Amino acid sequence: MLKRKEFILGAAAGLTLAAAATAGGVINWPGAHADPQAVNRITPVPANGNSFSPPPGAPNSFANIFEQVAPAVVQIDVTVKVEQPQGGAFQIPGLPFQFVPPQGRGGQGEDDEPQTTQGAGSGFFISQDGFIVTNNHVVADATEIKVKMSDGRELPARLIGRDPGTDLAVIKVEGSDFKYVSFEETAQPRVGDWVIAVGNPFGLGGTATAGIVSAKARDIDPSGYNDYIQIDAAINRGNSGGPTFDIYGRVIGVNSAIYSPTGASVGIGFAIPAEVAKTVTSRLMQGQTIERGYVGVSIQNIPDGGVGALGLPAGTKGAYVGEVTPDGPAQKAGVQVGDVVIQVNGRDIDGSTELRRLVAATEAGQNVRFTILRDGRRQELNIRAAKRPPEDELESASGGENGPSVPGATSGATVEGMKVSPLSAAVRQRLGLSDDVQGVVVTETVPGSKAAQLGIPAGSIIQRANNQVVATPADLERAIAAARAAGRPGVLLMVRSQRGGAISVVLELSRE
Repeated sequence: MLKRKEFILGAAAGLTLAAAATAGGVINWPGAHADPQAVNRITPVPANGNSFSPPPGAPNSFANIFEQVAPAVVQIDVTVKVEQPQGGAFQIPGLPFQFVPPQGRGGQGEDDEPQTTQGAGSGFFISQDGFIVTNNHVVADATEIKVKMSDGRELPARLIGRDPGTDLAVIKVEGSDFKYVSFEETAQPRVGDWVIAVGNPFGLGGTATAGIVSAKARDIDPSGYNDYIQIDAAINRGNSGGPTFDIYGRVIGVNSAIYSPTGASVGIGFAIPAEVAKTVTSRLMQGQTIERGYVGVSIQNIPDGGVGALGLPAGTKGAYVGEVTPDGPAQKAGVQVGDVVIQVNGRDIDGSTELRRLVAATEAGQNVRFTILRDGRRQELNIRAAKRPPEDELESASGGENGPSVPGATSGATVEGMKVSPLSAAVRQRLGLSDDVQGVVVTETVPGSKAAQLGIPAGSIIQRANNQVVATPADLERAIAAARAAGRPGVLLMVRSQRGGAISVVLELSRE
């Protein structure tokens, strides 16, 4: 997975950050001198109040809307430092290959100037006095930011604040007479409503594309803080951070990512909803940092077949706890791996995304109450939330590289299509595992088996089976035998990859 500064997002296969500026809106921002702003505020008037229904005969053309809002949309050019490894090759943001300088320029010595490269995105004014919204991934690593306006002016900009969790940022240019637009919060777009995306695709400058709202509440965010609006208006690299407008020229979203096997638009784009963007950017404008609650658990939705494998009541919904951070708030409160969280503060949850957002909304120092299912029994645990660490720190916690083989593994057993071995000292050293990690290592999967179909790679560590700790191949065999005896169709395995992350999958049991 490429880093966000390279304008690629690996939340799902083919999901690409569009490297464009964020959508903004007409907002009475604190410190933005509300009274004089009325002069430059772009205030489109819908024909039917807050309705998204277009006027009779629309859309004959989007030209009037574009002429209204285009002065508020800007091109953002950034200069980014890049690390140059020994030998001279380095990565240019947005390109799938490395660049090698001409002969004689390779290799970076102590006296060499650091290498830089250029990136581009989009943004838009949200106040008359120069505040601009864009994506965090557009400006996160920038050493220099320049803004090019629709009238050709080019101005230096400075970073005001950014929030990696929602991929939003605010920058500012000096001045007091800028056209700006508004976030629309009161009316909600419907699937099928017309939208217009304006931005800077491939550095071409002010470009408009049109389409419809294709879907709402798309959960594609690895951090889980955005319910994206999906649109089919063409979005490409350079559109990131640009606005999505409705038929009346109101900002309903900030363009952030596309789903594409090629890196170019295939008609599936994603925008951060206006209500999220306004809340976050208004705080950034005031110089505040975005803080979220943290309890220290790795969670996932109950996997398909997990309810039956764990013997839970039919229809059980919630989040499965795959890992618990040592000495974290959740561990101190008694949360264990294998717990199924079904409520947060008395509110039923459907899955991991809802749990993550409810915890994030909790202030550090406040209590958050988990209702869990453990061994079929319902319990309540009170957790004192801490401040969530920066996203880059959490991402770096899972390192390592995948490898196809496991040297040093001792002979073991074949269990349900998997050849598994105990964790010997050699295997621990090879995989970088500490002594407190328990489990059995998968050395091979039998072709055609259920385990092979699940894609469990060699080098994976099976740590639990149906919430029972697995320390030896015999432990895994006993857990599977118990599941069969109970008439369960599968067994829930907690599998740790060589990258350090743990996921839970249901292994369908073969028929004997």
